[in-house]
Amino acid sequence: MATGVKPRVKVPKSAAAGDTITIKTLISHKMESGQRKDDDGNVIPRSIINRFTADFNGQNVIDVTLEPAISTNPYFQFEAVVPESGEFTFTWYDDDGDVYETTKKISVS
Repeated sequence: MATGVKPRVKVPKSAAAGDTITIKTLISHKMESGQRKDDDGNVIPRSIINRFTADFNGQNVIDVTLEPAISTNPYFQFEAVVPESGEFTFTWYDDDGDVYETTKKISVS
């Protein structure tokens, strides 16, 4: 994982079968657009999170393509229906090929 890149995810620990839950994600990332210059006048290369996905028990829940205009430290909030206990997998893809992944389990009664 690149220095300073930290994903954070908030998922309820439990829910009832069929409940719609709210998921919140934040990743600390500089999101350099490639349009700024450094102190020497050189273009700072683009380095953004260009895709975010979330899966539940192997099934895709959300798949987002990001563009350079997205802000530093991208935040997503979305809803998902949980039919059973399982695990969410959250994945962020960076321009330089780095992939950041974290998982969260939920118990369904």
